[in-house]
Amino acid sequence: MNPSQPTPNRLVKPTVSTKFHIDYDWWQRESRELRVYLQSHLCPEHQETYGSIDEVGMVDWIDAETAEVHRVDGLQHSLRVHCSLQPGYLTEHTSLVDAVFRVFLANGNQPLTAEELTERVHRSAQTILRTLSGGRVYQGLRPCVPEAHRSGDSRPPS
Repeated sequence: MNPSQPTPNRLVKPTVSTKFHIDYDWWQRESRELRVYLQSHLCPEHQETYGSIDEVGMVDWIDAETAEVHRVDGLQHSLRVHCSLQPGYLTEHTSLVDAVFRVFLANGNQPLTAEELTERVHRSAQTILRTLSGGRVYQGLRPCVPEAHRSGDSRPPS
């Protein structure tokens, strides 16, 4: 990344009302293996089924509300429709970063605020905010930023 290009964490001062999400582009920019990390979140049944992440490709998913067919990653689909519904997917022993990541996997990466996340991961909104808005990006968990900021424009939207 170009050092002069602003990053989303530097553009906005997040609050407990700031929405966060998984920034999948971060995984590519950082040359990280998203699919390996996703595999670690599979339930035991799917870890056994998918012995190798190379065996899992794209699958067709039908949106129940719109009846539209979408091609989606098989690992993410299994995590969302099966693994996230299993007991033990989120426990008090799940690390905060993993818990937040799992919430976004389960909800299809729909942005949530620290206040909304606290209801799901049972940690305080301030703790979530401090973790997700610090200088380090954990597993691509980042604030959502306006479109103008994503293109490198450092001016606030008017």
